[in-house]
Amino acid sequence: MRHAGSADITRGRGATAPAALIVTLGLAGASWVVSVRRMSRMDMGVATQLGSFGLFVVVWVLMMAAMMLPGAVPAVLRRAHANDQVRAVPVFVGSYLAVWTLVGLAVFALYRPHGSVAAGVVAIAAGVYELTPLKQRCRQRCRDSVGSGFEFGLYCVGSSIGLMLILVALSVMSIGWMAIVTAVVVAQKLVPRRAAFDVPLALAIVGLGVLIIVAPSSVPGLMPSM
Repeated sequence: MRHAGSADITRGRGATAPAALIVTLGLAGASWVVSVRRMSRMDMGVATQLGSFGLFVVVWVLMMAAMMLPGAVPAVLRRAHANDQVRAVPVFVGSYLAVWTLVGLAVFALYRPHGSVAAGVVAIAAGVYELTPLKQRCRQRCRDSVGSGFEFGLYCVGSSIGLMLILVALSVMSIGWMAIVTAVVVAQKLVPRRAAFDVPLALAIVGLGVLIIVAPSSVPGLMPSM
């Protein structure tokens, strides 16, 4: 009986990680599908309107689930393994997304339709932020084991806030820019820091900001179609 009980525990632990992975990526995938449908007619570049508060919050939470959960998979798996149960995953993910929801509330309060100069300045500032010690510390903490979804969310906000501001500045409802920012965010969460990659990325973001200011019409999706 003792051996059977040990085997059951081992099987239970072995099933926790795949189940947590399926739940997390399944939620991210579903959020992408709904986000694309919701945002398909809302993208107007820098002139994008956020709409009503309720609609924006729904769309923002879907966007954060779609963009941030793929890169959060290692942290989710660590949490599931530490608790040896899948039901720890919704609490971790929920508190993680709650942090990003608070960021969304700040975006809603501060956002205004703007011009290309403002968008370019934000992109330049985001590129500079990529090289700051705060960014690097938060990025490392995103890769380390943390105690809760809330704590993990705070560090990930510190790591990814510059990239998210680029999305907000260029077009907060753009599926194309959302996909690009997601790819960078996920890569930074999964790949260790390397100056050979990080510095060119930061310079490219700064260059994008300059391009937005001097030649906004050359940046896809930036200016509303006439």
